[in-house]
Amino acid sequence: MKEFLEGSRAVAEAVKLCKPGVISAYPITPQTHIVEELAQMVADGELKSQFINVESEHSAASVVLGALACGVRAFTATSSQGLFYMAEVLFNIAGLRLPLVMTCTNRSISAPINIWNDQQDSVSLRDCGFIQLYAENNQEAVDFHLMAYRISEDKSIMLPTMVCMDGFILTHGMESVDMPEQEKVDKFIASYKALYKLDTANPISMGLLADPDYYLETRFAIQETFKDLLKFIPKVSEEFKSNFGRDYKDCLVEEYYTKDAEKIIVAMGSVCGTIKEVVDELRAKGKKVGLLKIISFRPFPYSRVYEILKDAPRVAVLDKAVSLGAYAPLAVEIKAAFFGKKKSPKVISSFIAGLGGRDITLDSVREVFRKLTQREVSLEFIDLKPELLREEYGE
Repeated sequence: MKEFLEGSRAVAEAVKLCKPGVISAYPITPQTHIVEELAQMVADGELKSQFINVESEHSAASVVLGALACGVRAFTATSSQGLFYMAEVLFNIAGLRLPLVMTCTNRSISAPINIWNDQQDSVSLRDCGFIQLYAENNQEAVDFHLMAYRISEDKSIMLPTMVCMDGFILTHGMESVDMPEQEKVDKFIASYKALYKLDTANPISMGLLADPDYYLETRFAIQETFKDLLKFIPKVSEEFKSNFGRDYKDCLVEEYYTKDAEKIIVAMGSVCGTIKEVVDELRAKGKKVGLLKIISFRPFPYSRVYEILKDAPRVAVLDKAVSLGAYAPLAVEIKAAFFGKKKSPKVISSFIAGLGGRDITLDSVREVFRKLTQREVSLEFIDLKPELLREEYGE
């Protein structure tokens, strides 16, 4: 049934449909509305779950770790500094192979203090062992949460998933969303039966010390599972299409007019909607341009990226995050896809935009396409204000 909902409310409704037994979170902008809605649902008896109030994000992550270790489906959400405060526990959750689903409402990282959107937070934790799926709009945010539970809890996977949605742009934006029916969700996501759990009737140990004779193998096993995910996520996406009718293809990437494109922008998240609008505009004028949207940042679909971009003359990678002192994060992955390969684009330029909530406008995207006619650039910041730099550094 289609409803006109705030993004946060839509995600809360999707999580309710998945029936987590334990929810724990600490409020942080712009995530707060999601857990407010869930707390209200629990209080009103609409959701049979235990909502556990805690004093910090570190504690919230610890609570859902404990719930999953005891065999209970769990959910949490956070953002920005809160995600970083969870970081220690997130590595533990992944290392223990616990299938948590969490929402990261993407927001910039201090300092200076900034509550607006970019993707610095989740991108900075790309190596913590979580699957990462990036939503372009609120329909995708809803659907990806359903797929996240299906993927994470599969006995062949048993890894946590982070569904990333741009703060304010999506969380506080109102959109028409097709909310799934409970019966269909129940069919798509089976009741959670833990593969292993803490149980006094059948005692096991979890999180033991692994000396150098064992630790390497645990990392190897997770890495191998991430390889398996590149085949498993498309299977789940096909199941989702059969149950709900929406087709995300392989749910690793989305191609938008890439087949004959001479210029392609690669990006992820809500900015892809803006890029599509410019692509449509330029296509109407006879320009061969396109978009490659990355959905799965972890695992990263190197082979798919290579096949799509290998014959493209010019590629621009648009990052909403920066790796200070190095190349931009998404640009690194795109360039790595061509390492050791026979074919590659003539130009792979790297642009950074939208940090700290700076608007990425239609003109911003047009500027990226325009600059692709020139020489290859690296780490070019779009929409910089030179007058502010002069104030900071002088002439």
